[in-house]
Amino acid sequence: MKNIYRIFTITALAGLTLTTANAGNKERTAQNGGNELLINPWARSSGWGGINTASVRGLESINGNIGGLAFTKKTEVIFANTNYLQSADISINNFGFAQKVGESGVIAASVFSMNFGDIPITREDQPEGGLGTYAPQFITINLAYSKEFSNSIYGGIVVKAINENIANVKASGFALDAGIQYVAGSRDQLKFGIALRNVGPKMSFSGDGLSKRVIFDNGVPGTIQQRSQAFELPSLMNIGASYDFELAENHRLTMAGNFTSNSFTNDQFGLGLEYGFGTYLMVRGGYNYESDIESQVNTLNMFTGLSAGATVEIPLSDKGSNFGIDYSYRPTYVFGGSHTIGVRIDLN
Repeated sequence: MKNIYRIFTITALAGLTLTTANAGNKERTAQNGGNELLINPWARSSGWGGINTASVRGLESINGNIGGLAFTKKTEVIFANTNYLQSADISINNFGFAQKVGESGVIAASVFSMNFGDIPITREDQPEGGLGTYAPQFITINLAYSKEFSNSIYGGIVVKAINENIANVKASGFALDAGIQYVAGSRDQLKFGIALRNVGPKMSFSGDGLSKRVIFDNGVPGTIQQRSQAFELPSLMNIGASYDFELAENHRLTMAGNFTSNSFTNDQFGLGLEYGFGTYLMVRGGYNYESDIESQVNTLNMFTGLSAGATVEIPLSDKGSNFGIDYSYRPTYVFGGSHTIGVRIDLN
C-alpha cells in the first residue's frame, strides 16, 4: 500500500511541476485542442464550478478528482443532460455507472457525448449552402478505478478514449487522469485533494475531408492530401481543500477552495459554499476568478466565473439507498449560460 501511495504522490507532484511550468501563459491560448475535456457535464459538481476537488464524491469524481470515486458505497448510476450555451443549440449527454469491487476498490465507466446539431454544408463556390447538412459529434469514454488505501487516503486513475468527428474528418486519442484525496479530523470534516487531468499524446485530424481535387500545370487531374497540424490536450492541475461546519443537527455548511493551474489559459482561483439539510436537500454556489474575467471585452473565458446549483434526494430504503435530482446553472457573457440537470440512483 505504501508503494502504491508513493506512486500516486510522485505522479501528482511531477504533473504539478510540468503543468505549472507553462501555466497561465496567454501566448499559448487557443493552441490546444480537445477543449471538451474541460467541460464538467455533471449537475452536482458543476454547481460548485468544479471547486470541490477535495470533497467530490462518487461517480462525478471522474470529472473532478478520481480519488473521490473510492467513497462509492455500492452502486451508483447517473444520467445528466446539459443545454450548453443555451442559444447555441449545443447539447451534452453524459451517462455513468460505478460499482464497488472487493473491500476497498471501485470501478466506473462513463460516456460523454457532445452534439452540435445539423450544420449546413458549404463550399467555396456555394458559400450559402444548399448542399445538405452534417452533424459534428464529440465522444469521450472514461474507464476509472479508485481505491481506499487507508482511513484517510484515497486515490485513483482514469483512462479516456477521445473521438472528435466532424463530417468526413476525425481525430482520435487518449488521455490519463490521476487524483488523491486526504481526509482528516475527528469527523472527517477536513479534506485535501490534488488531481492531474488530461495528460496524453498529441492528436491530429485525418480523413477524406482533408483531400482536394486539383488540376496540375500539365493539365492532369489529381488529388492532394492536406496535412493537419497536431494539437496538444488541455492538461491541468487542481489543488483543493474543504471544511465541513456542523451548524446544528442535520444542518451542514461546507466551504471549499481550489486552485487550477492551466497549461493553455489563465490560472484560476475558486471559492464555494454548500449548505446541506441532512441528506435531503443541498444548495451550492461557487466563483472562479482568473485574470480579466470581470471584463467581457478582455476576458479569455466566456463564463462569468459564477455557478450555482441544488440537489434534492429521496430515500429509497432504510439502508441508505436514494434517488436524487441535481441542477446547476453557469452564466456566460453571451449565449444565455449553461443549464445542467441530472438524475442519480445510489444503491447501498
